[in-house]
Amino acid sequence: MGVPLRRRSGRSVYRESTPAAVVAGVVESAWTGLVGCSRPLRVFPDGCVDLVWDGRVLAAVTTVRGMLRHELPSADWTAGLRLRCGVGGAVLGLPMTELTAGATPLRDLWAARARGAESRLAACVTPGEARSVLEALVADRLRDVELDGLSVAAARALRAPGARADQVAAELGVSERGLRRHVRHDVGVGPKELQRVLRFHRFLKRVEAVARDHASLADVAADVGYADQSHLGRECRRLSGASPGALVRSWAGRNVPD
Repeated sequence: MGVPLRRRSGRSVYRESTPAAVVAGVVESAWTGLVGCSRPLRVFPDGCVDLVWDGRVLAAVTTVRGMLRHELPSADWTAGLRLRCGVGGAVLGLPMTELTAGATPLRDLWAARARGAESRLAACVTPGEARSVLEALVADRLRDVELDGLSVAAARALRAPGARADQVAAELGVSERGLRRHVRHDVGVGPKELQRVLRFHRFLKRVEAVARDHASLADVAADVGYADQSHLGRECRRLSGASPGALVRSWAGRNVPD
């Protein structure tokens, strides 16, 4: 689950932190959110899965297939763990292709283990306490999981601008068909679609700099691996429903040409 473009919006605040060492192999970051006010939030794809406690339900949230409209809850705060790209299928225990975009209650996947965690989460009074419960839950789950690391290595290699799926497969010692099977199981889409998501995520990481430094969108498009600005525009609309310039404006609050 990608993060909002702006980490502050009104009274809402989003913060990331380093996960506990015991889960750092599969968790990219821990995060907490102060909700501020209940409202819909656009969340952009990043190839990851988040385990999210919103004060009511513990859910696995995925957005790899495109932008998600996520309703912020009325709770004072939320907490979550972002699983590393490439571990979702192994950690959750099913092919990621079987999950629909959005939130899947974790009790549907982990039954009693998830219900017990929800009871402990409901008793938490601070985001820090909830984060500890989530980390303990994942640490417990990892005792039942064997991670081969191939999908994580593939995702890491596919992040590089210009990476080719056939070359990545050869470097990892598998066929292209084998690479596709692993990536679809652990991420939910094939290598080529994952590349598109990761490339778009590279652009999102540059949005702040574009707004602050008035950088050329054409230059940024080339830097992050798009053929040209038109290519960036098409992919941006497909994955976010907005133009690159509109995303920059939504971050900066000022006009930037599309």
